Amino acid sequence: MQLFFNQDLTENNSEIRFSKEESRHIVKVLRKSVGDILHITNGKGWLFTAEITLADIKNCIAVIKTSILKPKKTYTLHLAVAPTKMNDRYEWFLEKATEIGIDMITPVFCDNSERRVIKADRFQKILQSAMKQSLNCYLPKLNDAISFDNFLNQEHQGQLFIAHCEDSDKKSLKQELKPHTDTTILIGPEGDFSTQEIQKALQHNFTPVVLGDTRLRTETAAIVACHSVAFINEL
Repeated sequence: MQLFFNQDLTENNSEIRFSKEESRHIVKVLRKSVGDILHITNGKGWLFTAEITLADIKNCIAVIKTSILKPKKTYTLHLAVAPTKMNDRYEWFLEKATEIGIDMITPVFCDNSERRVIKADRFQKILQSAMKQSLNCYLPKLNDAISFDNFLNQEHQGQLFIAHCEDSDKKSLKQELKPHTDTTILIGPEGDFSTQEIQKALQHNFTPVVLGDTRLRTETAAIVACHSVAFINEL
């Protein structure tokens, strides 16, 4: 099955008109024709099946046949991850985290962050592509980039963790995780969180955790954390 994405589609729509770019892809690249069935999601949990009624490379139209709301997970995972020095590493994290299962991502600028600018539009496209590739009907929410202090001052629900590399009393993430519980995890930049940031996180009730026996890159640590949460909820 190939999944298409249209964020404006709702269960009340009776037809869908594809953009010029998507119409060309459907008709010319995929060689779809009148009567063929397409599968579409709006990224909000809905899965639609639609039958092509006009196979035009500039204006493909399909009529909605069925609409199903996929059930949500029994938990939410929010990863707050410092932007990496190389954009492609952060993009890899976004792609893989979407495939594994994540609900929200917040880029967080820290004291040791080497990158202070992100490409939100490109990140959004990567999330959409990964969602379609993995046949997921829920698009992860990409929050605006924010400073570490401002992130801490927001309201957070459920389990709160900060993964850092300093030698201190830390617990194992996999042993601390509780299934079916909303979880937020902070992942720092290449230079790790500063000592002051770690202390601030502890004051905001974040539990310090370790992800394994080796030091991990930012994007690797984020994927390990993401997989750990997904795994504990599959048991």
